[in-house]
Amino acid sequence: MASVSHEKSGHHFVARRMTAGEQLRADKKSWRLPQLLVGLVGYGTALTFLVDSSLGVSSWSVLAEGISLQTGVTFGWATNLTAVAVLLCWIPLRELPGLGTLLNIVLVGTSADWAANFVPAPTSLIQQLVHYFLGLLMLTFFDAVYLGARFGSGPRDGLMTGAMRATGKPIWAVRTGIEVIVLAMGWVLGGTVGFGTVLIALVMGPLVQHFLRFTTVRLDGDDAVGRTGRSPR
Repeated sequence: MASVSHEKSGHHFVARRMTAGEQLRADKKSWRLPQLLVGLVGYGTALTFLVDSSLGVSSWSVLAEGISLQTGVTFGWATNLTAVAVLLCWIPLRELPGLGTLLNIVLVGTSADWAANFVPAPTSLIQQLVHYFLGLLMLTFFDAVYLGARFGSGPRDGLMTGAMRATGKPIWAVRTGIEVIVLAMGWVLGGTVGFGTVLIALVMGPLVQHFLRFTTVRLDGDDAVGRTGRSPR
């Protein structure tokens, strides 16, 4: 992750940036690994609730739909191609991949498909609203859970953390800006945009930033970063 300030249990600390090797060697793996897996599975399950609600999906899904319509490739392939393009954007941002990057690609879609077998489809507007707002809450919370494990970001979250480090802007501002830009691109390409999609784009950043205050695991070395104001090599 990028070096990010956090308040946890009343103590200020900065989450230092780590390479993939440093992420694996860092302490508290017995807690961080389960947290990573729970976060990714929960994130994928949240997508199922949002899709089933029919009230709005994420900006990235709108973009993938638009690309699919314009190119003729399937939605799944459009999603994968988008992920590859986003990973290329990591190069100028000098974002560091990790175990979380790989598992994000593997587990999120798989978890969404798995959850579809168990999540009952809504049969009324009230149930649609429950599915939507539960999905939105789960999406932002579990995004913060897997990021807080500090095993690296998925392709889209890495774009957020890299841009945050490059611009010096807070998470909520960077994430909201990215979501709105992606949403606009998807809409121009013909993707379906609903009120629920716009709401996700606007609240995703602030909610993820809020939850990260409680989900980011504090590691050895974070205190030193907080005192010096810069990341160690």
